[in-house]
Amino acid sequence: MTLIELMVALGIGSFLMVGALTVFVQGQTTFRVNESVSRLQENGRYAFDVIEPDIRMAHFWGLRTRSYAIDNRATPDDPVSALSPTNDCGVNWAVNIDAAVESSNNAYDFTCAAFGATVATADTLVVRRVTADPVAAPVANTLYVQASRGDNSALFEGATIPAGFLAATSQTHELVVNGYYVDQTSIYLDSAGNPLPSLRRKLLRNGGAGGPVIADEEILPGVEDMQIQFGVDTDTVGTADRGVVDRYVNPDDPILDEDDVANFNEDAQILTVRVWLRLRADRSERGLPAQAFNYADQNVGPFNDGFRRMLVTRTIYLRNARPAE
Repeated sequence: MTLIELMVALGIGSFLMVGALTVFVQGQTTFRVNESVSRLQENGRYAFDVIEPDIRMAHFWGLRTRSYAIDNRATPDDPVSALSPTNDCGVNWAVNIDAAVESSNNAYDFTCAAFGATVATADTLVVRRVTADPVAAPVANTLYVQASRGDNSALFEGATIPAGFLAATSQTHELVVNGYYVDQTSIYLDSAGNPLPSLRRKLLRNGGAGGPVIADEEILPGVEDMQIQFGVDTDTVGTADRGVVDRYVNPDDPILDEDDVANFNEDAQILTVRVWLRLRADRSERGLPAQAFNYADQNVGPFNDGFRRMLVTRTIYLRNARPAE
């Protein structure tokens, strides 16, 4: 080979190497982007797999369709109930079954301490219901609803069915209470200098040695905001359009506030719950464009910290919605 032939071969080889390296780098970047997007999508699906069935079952009380027919329930305006669990998240928070779904707007309003520091602008959501299947026999230190098709149903604790109920004409269902909120930290994926927000919930945990308690558990790391709106039917009971959502409102809308005498609508009924979750990746990406989001009552960003974000939303119909009476 002559020197000229060697130089030409080296030039061609170098050109091919640069091309191959460029393709490799671009392929690696595309893979990382796809992996990040896929992970966020997967997280969004998982979060709704947890939240959606819970919301759909709100207002379910077994054989009873109206919470007002269940004895021993209590509201925040009533004296503290003897059935309230340890570390309750407010006065009669767990046994306020008249409020099967309720939410706070841009605030953490539970009186029980959060896991860490909450995200100040995130909403909370509380769902109250009973288990879909009745239990064969109640056990100690557990809250139940004993439901019958007549007017006598009752909330109770323990292994003994309240007097006046027959096993043949009533069912025993365990009480379920979940309060969802967003925390600034995660127990699983936090790292030094990179705290990762998470979706968590306060839940009624039955069956412990000390009786029912309010526990705290992490659902999913990487959720940095949750926003809630209610689909409300404002038509008068008995009219043709009753049962159809008329508008979506924030949780603090005055038509839902009984204390707002001027604006409260006694016919307003929550039929759907719209949930937004803003997800954040746990690893930063170089060259990621700034992202901004406008949803619910939030207009946030642009974010320039290199963390990819995704907004996911779902509107969930309440299968057991009933008008208040």
